Amino acid sequence: MTWDRTVKIAFTGSHGIRKTTAAHAFSHTMQRAGRSVEFGREVVRDNPLGINESATGEAQLWVLMSQVRRELELAPKAEVLVTDRGVVDNFAYYLRAAGGDPFSVEPLIRAWSRTYDLVVRLTPDVALRPDGTRSTSDTFRDEIDAILDRILPDLLRPEQLVTLPASSITDAHDWWPLAERLAASAGGSLLAAGVERPRRPRPAARPRPAAPRATADSQLDLDLLEGV
Repeated sequence: MTWDRTVKIAFTGSHGIRKTTAAHAFSHTMQRAGRSVEFGREVVRDNPLGINESATGEAQLWVLMSQVRRELELAPKAEVLVTDRGVVDNFAYYLRAAGGDPFSVEPLIRAWSRTYDLVVRLTPDVALRPDGTRSTSDTFRDEIDAILDRILPDLLRPEQLVTLPASSITDAHDWWPLAERLAASAGGSLLAAGVERPRRPRPAARPRPAAPRATADSQLDLDLLEGV
């Protein structure tokens, strides 16, 4: 069954919380269901004006506008658009960098936030790891999360928001229920025509530890016991 429109899901939050891993894994789940998928990678890494703690309001404005442009370009190309970040978390970085909203973009962000069928917010319960690009400052990440706590209830409807701890994003995470929820927002079935739900692979059995090999001393003890 085809859908009559593209559905859109954004994986959001502060940095270093496995958003990219989650977004790729979810995209793969939708493809296994027979749906065509476009993936919107994080635009901030292309920012020519600077990122992280020292980014200016102008730099974060560039990110916001680039996010909207990329979603406009990708959405018509597939049944599902999965984005690594969205306008909601990029807006949080903008507010911090600019010290407010000097360019009066909030009306656009508010309207654009309603275009997502689902927004998955990952919360930072994992340690930051250096990747050569993003900040490793816990303070910076905490500041962004505090802004998200404040703005998300105002920008999103309750049914749009899904919250997951970053630590839950592992190879064992089951994305199928979220995929079904996204399909329901389009008013259709998750599975495309002729596609059966894939079976979840069983976890590999743990190898049993090998029995300890008898040593000369242990064999001697057995011989002595047998002679008693």
